[in-house]
Amino acid sequence: MAVQDASYDRLRAAGCADEVAYVQACLRLFFNPAASAAGHGDMPAPAISASNVADIARLNKVAVFLLKALSRGAAGAAPAELLAWLDGYRRRTMSMNAACIGDSIAIHRVLRGNQIDFVFLKGPLQQQLLYGDHFMKPSGDVDILVSPSGFTAAREALRSVGYEVAGKSRSVWWVRFLGEQHMVRDDGVRAATVDLHYRLQQPGSPSPRDIDGFLRRKRQVEIAGTGMPLISASDMLLLSCISVAKAFFNREPCAGYVCDVRAAASRLSEAEQQKVLDHAAGQGLADTLLLGLRAADVLLGGTATLLSDRATRILARIANADLFHMVIAPWLSSLRWPQRRTVLWELCGREPVRYLTEAGWAASADLSRRIFERPGASVQVRGNG
Repeated sequence: MAVQDASYDRLRAAGCADEVAYVQACLRLFFNPAASAAGHGDMPAPAISASNVADIARLNKVAVFLLKALSRGAAGAAPAELLAWLDGYRRRTMSMNAACIGDSIAIHRVLRGNQIDFVFLKGPLQQQLLYGDHFMKPSGDVDILVSPSGFTAAREALRSVGYEVAGKSRSVWWVRFLGEQHMVRDDGVRAATVDLHYRLQQPGSPSPRDIDGFLRRKRQVEIAGTGMPLISASDMLLLSCISVAKAFFNREPCAGYVCDVRAAASRLSEAEQQKVLDHAAGQGLADTLLLGLRAADVLLGGTATLLSDRATRILARIANADLFHMVIAPWLSSLRWPQRRTVLWELCGREPVRYLTEAGWAASADLSRRIFERPGASVQVRGNG
């Protein structure tokens, strides 16, 4: 489980019901601008804590969504302190993502020059396709996916331009179980980080059956005159749902990922929605897809689509109000979280063989993490030094 942000305790103590509702209202306005003009008019600035709203938005990576939603509304609909913070966050995001784009172009050049098949995941390239804006969420790292057979070659190619495997990501847990390594290049001015993946799974949640398929289905997007490989639209939706499932298992806020689910799903016709359902089933991720879709409905409102209709059955014992808070405010002490094995059982389609396989993998991963991630552990995967 990831280390909790220091603001969790403060938000938990404050409750922040009004602030959580305010963030949700802004997100709904972002995805439905017409509702802003129809329902909010010249509303006064609400009596909320700007600092708590800022923390909720930051933890969920939706601050720029709030800024854009509020810019469409009436003047005075937000505290001036909050608007100033959101504007500063947007500027920092632009700076960070611009650097990430530059790093991506350089990495593309190196890997293409070494004839390594790869694809970019998430980041500014995906944000441009989903929202028409490279600067919606901060992206400090460049995420790339290669095939398992190409992982070592990709790592060596990145080493040739100054990237080195970082700290703990040399361990067995990172390489064997997470299926990734962090690589860092520090030129003395700034550090650039690549997350090099050959797997898209966190033990405890179902894994895709065909990783190489993400490479086969890639699309080309142009940036600065260069064609860059990015995952397909259907895989973009699936990966966003995988991210929601990871956050759910770790009990982390994930409204930003849920927004990506809605943005990706809203582009699909009914025929395309059926294809995505079939595609997810083929990858063994049908119920992971439904979890992401149901999370989008409880956070942003239902869409009366084929995908929304299918999503209602997943984790049906969790009330919509509880699932909403698990998505956006998982620090609340009042939440009654389901056991992780119960969630895994649901996401495995209640298939005993698959559940036992994934549960066994998760148990092995947890044991490995306890051994190799404890303070002072120094065992490394051979060849990763």
